[in-house]
Amino acid sequence: MTLPPGGGTLLALQIGLILIFKKGFKVLSPREWVDCRAVLEELVSTQNVAAVTYDPQRSQLVIRFRPTADRKALRATAVRAAEMLGQHQEAIATYPCARCDNGRQLVEVADGAGSREELLTLVVPVRRSDHTRSAAEEERVLWWRQHGLLLSTAATAVLLLAAWSADRAGLPHWLAVALYATAYVAGGAYASYRAFLALAQRTVDIDLLMILAAAGAALLDAWAEGGILLFLFSLGNALEHYALGRTHRAVRALMLLRPDTALLVQGDHEEVVPVEELVPGDEVIVKPGERIPIDGTVVAGDSSVDQSAITGESLPVHKRPGDPVFSGTLNTTGLLRIRVDRSVHESTLARIIRIVEEAREQKSRAQRFAEAFQGKYAVGVIVASVIAFLVPVALGAPPADSFYRAMTLLVAASPCALVISTPASILSALANAARHGVLFKGALQLETIGVVDAIVFDKTGTLTVGKPRLTEIVPAEGVDPVQALRLVAPVEYRSEHPLGLAVVAHAEAIGAFDRALVDRVESLTSLPGRGIRAELAGSTVLVGNELLLEEHGVSIPPSLRDTATELRERARTAVYAVVDGRVLAVFGIADVVRPVARDVIDQLRGLGVRRLIMLTGDNERAARAIAREVGLDEWRAGLLPEDKVAVVRELQAAGLRVAVVGDGVNDAPALAAANVGIAMGAAGTDVALETADVVLMSDDLTKLPYAVQLSRAARRIIVQNLAIALGVIIVLVASILLRGVPLPLAVVGHEGSTIVVVLNGLRLLAYRTPALRRGEVPAGATA
Repeated sequence: MTLPPGGGTLLALQIGLILIFKKGFKVLSPREWVDCRAVLEELVSTQNVAAVTYDPQRSQLVIRFRPTADRKALRATAVRAAEMLGQHQEAIATYPCARCDNGRQLVEVADGAGSREELLTLVVPVRRSDHTRSAAEEERVLWWRQHGLLLSTAATAVLLLAAWSADRAGLPHWLAVALYATAYVAGGAYASYRAFLALAQRTVDIDLLMILAAAGAALLDAWAEGGILLFLFSLGNALEHYALGRTHRAVRALMLLRPDTALLVQGDHEEVVPVEELVPGDEVIVKPGERIPIDGTVVAGDSSVDQSAITGESLPVHKRPGDPVFSGTLNTTGLLRIRVDRSVHESTLARIIRIVEEAREQKSRAQRFAEAFQGKYAVGVIVASVIAFLVPVALGAPPADSFYRAMTLLVAASPCALVISTPASILSALANAARHGVLFKGALQLETIGVVDAIVFDKTGTLTVGKPRLTEIVPAEGVDPVQALRLVAPVEYRSEHPLGLAVVAHAEAIGAFDRALVDRVESLTSLPGRGIRAELAGSTVLVGNELLLEEHGVSIPPSLRDTATELRERARTAVYAVVDGRVLAVFGIADVVRPVARDVIDQLRGLGVRRLIMLTGDNERAARAIAREVGLDEWRAGLLPEDKVAVVRELQAAGLRVAVVGDGVNDAPALAAANVGIAMGAAGTDVALETADVVLMSDDLTKLPYAVQLSRAARRIIVQNLAIALGVIIVLVASILLRGVPLPLAVVGHEGSTIVVVLNGLRLLAYRTPALRRGEVPAGATA
C-alpha cells in the first residue's frame, strides 16, 4: 500500500488493526489514532518525502526520499517517524545501518544513485516491542508468529469434531452451537483480520466472502458447513504464512557472513574498529582463518582465499599484492594487508543483499492475476446475494423467504470447493514431494517449476559434488603410485589444505594412509600459491605446482609435464609429488561431476525444457570441460553474482520462464531473481536454502526432473478441480436466481463438488513419475 499525500488516515487505520490482531486485541485510543494520523500526514507532506509505503507482510514502514534530500533531512524525518510510531510499536531510526544486541535490523539507509526509481529509502520496522524483551522472549514471540495460525487451525479442527460429536450424541443443541461458534472464532480470526485490512484499503477480497458465507451458514443453522469452510481456509493460510516466514531470514543469513569489526592500520599501530567506519583508502589486516570485512585490494601478504561465497569458484584462490578481495570471503593460509576500495554499503556482499531483497519483492503474473480474480469474485457473490434478497422484496415477496434465498445463494456460492480445489491438490503434491526429498516453499513455486522454459545451473556443488577429490595419480616411470601416495598423504594431513585433504581422503579409502608417519612430519612450511614443503623421516617432501618445483631446482620429466597440461585441460588441478628432488607422480584433483548429472540433463531435454545453461565463476577452460562432460551446449564462465542475475534477466527479457539451480551464497541473487529458485540441500548454504523456492533436501539432482513432472501433474489436476468447482457454483447460482433451490439441495451440490475435488486432489499423494513406476533409479540417486 502506497500513500499519496493525504493518505495518513488509511495507514493509521491499518496499523491500528495490526496492533489489534497481534497484541491481544488491544484497541488504540481515539487520541492515539489522531496522533498517528496527524504525524503520518505530516510525513507524506514533508518536502523531501516522495512516498510512504506500509508492507504488512514484513511489518515495515518504508519512507522513500527524493535523491536531492541531504542526510540531515533524512535523519530528521526518520527520527520524527520513530518518535510517533514509538508510541505504539518498535520504530527506532539510526544512521547508518545498525542492529540491536539481539541482532534485529533497525534501519537501513540505501543510496539511491543508479537505482531504477532513483530514490533514497529508509526502512523502519514497526513491530511492537517494549525494548525490554530478553533473547529468549524474542524467540518465543517469533515462534508464536510462525506457528500461532497453525495452532488456531488445529484448535478449529478439534472444536468442529467435538461439536459434530455432541450433535450426533443427542446432547443439548446449545452445546453444539457453542462449540461451533468457538470453532468459528478460532478458524475465522485470521481471515477476519485480513478482511478488515482489505476494507481499510477500500477493497473486498475472498477473506470477507469466507466470513460472510460462514455467517450465512450459521444463520441458516448450517454450522458444520461454515466451520469446515473456515477450517480449510485457515489451514491454507497457516501453511502459506509459515513458508513465507522462513524466506524472510535470507537477508539476515547473508549479513552474518560479514564480520562486524576490522583491524585498521593506524600509522605504526593497529586498532579494532566497526566495519561501518572504514572508508576507501584505509588499510586493514586480515589474519588466517578470518573473514575479509570489506571489498579491497591486497597491498601486502600472500595467501589463499576461499571466495566461493561470492564467485562460486570451487577451490581457494591465490592472492598476492594487486589482487582484489571481497567482503565475506575467508582468508585461509596467510596474513593479508588490504586497502579498502568501497564502503561497507557498496561492497559486493551488500549488493547481493540488495539484489535478493529487490527480487523477492517482485510479484509474478500468476500472483497478480489471482489477487485480482478473488476480489472480483467476492464482489460478484456479495452483489448476487443482495440482489437475491432485494429484488423479490421489491416485487412483493415475503422478506423471510427472500432472506432464505439470499442466504442459500451465499452458501451455495461460497467458494469452499473453489478454495479447496487448489489447496487439496497442492497439499497432496507437497506431501508427495516431501516424501521424495523435495521441499516446495509454496503453491506458486510448485505451479511454476513445471512451466519453465529454461533451467540455469550453477556449476560448483550443483552439477559437481562441491568438494575437491583426487581423481588421477600418474606416476613417473618405475614408481609405484600407491607408494607415492603413502609418502605424500601424511604431509598433506598436517597441512589441512582443502586439496591436501582430498589426497588424504583418497589414501584412507584405498588403505594407503600410514598414520604412524604423521608423527614423523617435521618443518612443514606452507607456501601460498605454490604448495607445501616438509621433512618426512629424513627425506624432503614437496607437494605443489611448477612454481614450487622451479624454486627448489627440481626438474620435471617431459611426460609428467604433458600429463599436467592435459589434466588442466580437463578442469583438474595438477599437483606434483616430489621426494628428495625426484618427481614421483602428478596428482589430478578436481571438483568432480555428479554421477547423475548427465542423465538429469537428458531427462530435462526429454521433458521439453528449451534451454539448459551452466553458469560459473570459474575460468573458461574449467567451465567448458564440465559442460561437455554433462552434455550441455551452453555455458557462461567468469561470472560474479550480479552477472548471473543479468543472465537470468536476459533470458526473462526474451520471454522465457527461468529456473535457477544453485547451492552457494553467490547464487542467492540469481535464485531470487528467477521465476523459481532451486537449492541443493546438503551442500547448500543457509542463505541459498532460505532464498530458494524449492529445496532438493537429499542433495540429489535426480529430484529436479521429478519436481518438474510432479508440478505438471499438479497443474493438470488443479485445472480439473477449478473447472468442477466453478461449474457447480455457476449451475447452483443460476438455478437459485432463476427459480430457487432448497437449501438442502444447495448443500448437497456444494458439498458434493467439494468431495469430488478433494478426492481428485488426493490422487497426487500416490503420484510417481514414469521412471519411478518402471523402477528406474540412476546410479548415484536416492530412491
